[in-house]
This record gives sequence, C-alpha cells and structure tokens, in this order.
Amino acid sequence: MKTYKKPRKFDYNMVSIGAGAGGLVTSYIGAIVKAKVALVEKHKMGGDCLNTGCVPSKALLKTAKINHYAKKAEQFGFTKIDTNYDFSKVMDRVHEVIAKIEPHDSVERYTNLGVECIQGEAKILSPWEVQVGDRILTTKNITIATGARPFVPPIPGLNEIPYLISDTLWDLKELPKNFLVIGGGPIGLEMAQAFQRLGSQVTVVEMAPRIMAKEDDDVAEEVHKHLTQEGINIKVGTKLEKFEKRGDKNIAHLSSGEIEFDKVLLAIGRRPNTSGFGLEELGIELNKNGTIKVDQYLRTTKYKNIFACGDVAGPYQLTHMAAHQAWYCAVNGLFGLFRKYKVDYSVVPWATYTDPEVATVGHTENSAKEAGLDFEVTKYGLDDLDRAIADNEDYGFVKILTQKKRIIGATIVGTQASTMIVEFVLAMKTKTKINKILGTIHTYPSMGEGNKYVAGEYSKKHKPENVLKWVEKFHKWSRS
Repeated sequence: MKTYKKPRKFDYNMVSIGAGAGGLVTSYIGAIVKAKVALVEKHKMGGDCLNTGCVPSKALLKTAKINHYAKKAEQFGFTKIDTNYDFSKVMDRVHEVIAKIEPHDSVERYTNLGVECIQGEAKILSPWEVQVGDRILTTKNITIATGARPFVPPIPGLNEIPYLISDTLWDLKELPKNFLVIGGGPIGLEMAQAFQRLGSQVTVVEMAPRIMAKEDDDVAEEVHKHLTQEGINIKVGTKLEKFEKRGDKNIAHLSSGEIEFDKVLLAIGRRPNTSGFGLEELGIELNKNGTIKVDQYLRTTKYKNIFACGDVAGPYQLTHMAAHQAWYCAVNGLFGLFRKYKVDYSVVPWATYTDPEVATVGHTENSAKEAGLDFEVTKYGLDDLDRAIADNEDYGFVKILTQKKRIIGATIVGTQASTMIVEFVLAMKTKTKINKILGTIHTYPSMGEGNKYVAGEYSKKHKPENVLKWVEKFHKWSRS
C-alpha cells in the first residue's frame, strides 16, 4: 500500500471539492468559525440543484400550473381564460429565475464570507494535497462533495435519436408535441406533468409495476389517478427495449408495442461522480451502488481526514440532505480532535413536486413493515378540509404512523404537502406526542389544519370509553 508523507504545515484547514449544497455549506461553516477554507468547482457554483435541478424544475412547474388553472377557469367562476404563450419565453423565465437565485451561491458571496473560491478541476494527490491546475493546495482535511449525474444506460439506438437528460432539458426552445419520459420517479413525473400542462402529449414509461416506488401504494395510486386525469399516458410494468430512427420519425420499442415521439427525457436515476479526481489512486472504497463508503462521522474508511457528503456519499439524493451532512463534515473535520458527531438520519423528509405534491418523513407503511415494527396508521382525507374545498384542491390525504402516541412516519398527498410536512418533521425531531399537535392552534382556514385533524382522528380511535361512560352518567345526574 502506498504511503504518503504528511506536510509539516498546511495552507488550509479544509478544502471542499464541488460547489453544490454539500461543498457550499461545508466551506461556509468553516469560514464562519474562522478556519481557512478553499472551495474548488470545475463548472458552475450552486451545482445541479441551482443550475439543472431543483430551481429550474420548480420554475417550470409554476408556469405550467398557471396554464393549468386557466384551463380550469370554469371551476372558479370564470367563463373562459385564454393563455397565449411562447415556449421559448417560458424557458427564458426559467433561466431568469436561476440568475436571480445565483447570487446566493456566487463566488462573490462566498469570497466575502472568507472562502477562497477556486475555479478548476481538482485532483487529490494525497490525503493532504489537492491539485488545481498548476497549484497544489495542502490541507488538514478534504470534503468530497462532487454530486451525481444523470444515468444514461446503453439503450440500443439511443445515439440515433434526440434524447434529453436533466442537464440538457433546459436548452429546449420548442415545446415537443409528443414527449416521452422514461422513468416514473420524482424527476420524470414532475417534468411529465409540467410538459403535459404546457401542451405536450406526454407518455411515461416505467419498468416497475407502479410509479413512485419509494412511496406506499395508496400514495402512488393517488398521484397516478391525477396524472392520468390530466391526459398523461402512463405505462407501468413496461420495458424500453430500443430506439429507432425511421425516416424522420423517432420510434421507441417497448415491451407493450411501439410509440412515436419528438423528444425523450431519460429520468431513470443518477450516478455518483467518483472518477477522474484521484479516488482510484488513493484506493478510497466505494459502495456497491457507486457512492463513497463513509463511516458514521462521514469519513472515508481509509483516510480519517477525507470526508464525503451529498449525492456522492448517499444514502439520500436530496439537496437538504447534502447540506445536513455538510455540517458533520465541517465540524468533525475542524473540531474532531475534541469531539466527533455521528450523522443523524433519524428524521429525513423528502418531497415530490407533482400536483398533488407528495411529502414524506420517517417511515412509510412499507418501510415500517420491512423493519418489523409494530405501528398504527391514521388517515385524514383532505377532501373534508375547508381550505382545500375553498381552493378547489380538495383531494389527497394526511397519513401518520404512530407507536405509543409518538409519530414514526408521516406522508401527505395534496397541495402544499411539502410545507405541511414540516410540522411532522419537528414533532418527530423533538419526540412530540400526537396530542400536542391536536392541542396546537392552527390558523383557519389553512391547509395546515389537515395535520391537526389527522391528530384528531387518532384521538377518536383512542378515546377513553370507560371514562366517558362515567362522564355521561355524571352529566345525566347533574341534569336531575
């Protein structure tokens, strides 16, 4: 095994590689606590989330929802609302939103915070040396936050047709008439709904028996129902076999037959970026899924001063998880001599921004069963909620999983689910019992009341029948 000579002194306390959420937060924390830190990025500050992921997709979804509301004008008392738009201008707005948020992650902001931002490709030469161009940076600690990239499988005929991935989708200037989406996960479904609402005819192809494999059956069924009602053609249990260019037509050969399309989006997962910057030479161990293997302090298994966070480390591909892990990388790297902190995955929320939105924290029914847990399920239908009815958004549900009055999981399907879930995140984090949510004043009318009402449904099931019988007798006696 190759040995490396440790420098006698160091230029930096921490060097972060990758300026997505993980690298940004690690370097930010380092600078705040007066460490000398460097942040290396070969492409764009902000990473995928800002430039090709969360931000542009939510901007497009908002525009698509406005167009969708116009089509439903009669439900709100209008005779008709016409929307005329130029798709290229819609995409221009997406890039304007990116530009407006960009200063939050800019070189200027982080330089002002005390971070040295370095543009270029990093190469880890040793556990204490990172090369960028002609410079060799010596550092006590390294955080790898290189993210992930869209997975492009070797599908026969793929190079013959105009395919898109989440990185290239935002270069579109014309709306595809027939849009094919491969993958029934969050990215695929969000974009399928956005393009359908903007006027494309969308087909989603999913190999699994249903969409949204991570969620419970009732969640997937509810979303599937709404997407098909909007005209999206969803083909589950269907395998993509090959692509073919037939004259000027693009053809996808599926296990269920052929389909013609203008553009196809591959949304079938992401792969961690672990090659080309020194991990192989250092012998840093990877997991079977390609992520960097880290311990409970987010240190690589071979070098205790090299950390990893975000998509490149797993186990979650979430921007807020990258930021969460980044705190541990920074604190354990800079102050681990005195105290180390184990990364906490006990309360992790995630959301899919379809309409209805889906937001989950903790266990689903499926994961709780797989873990062999004894739990109870309580559900409240949002079709009963006053605010949802007033907004014509009266669909979906709030579902909680409990053990002895404590919440171990929650899923919300409905408008504003990604915001509503925060109350359950806090309740689980603080181990708050369900009756505390019932006793909390919620503004009326609001979607958040759905959380209170599901707590009410739980209380109904657990009302003290023996005590109530005595109370009934007392009231009868008091009337005599």
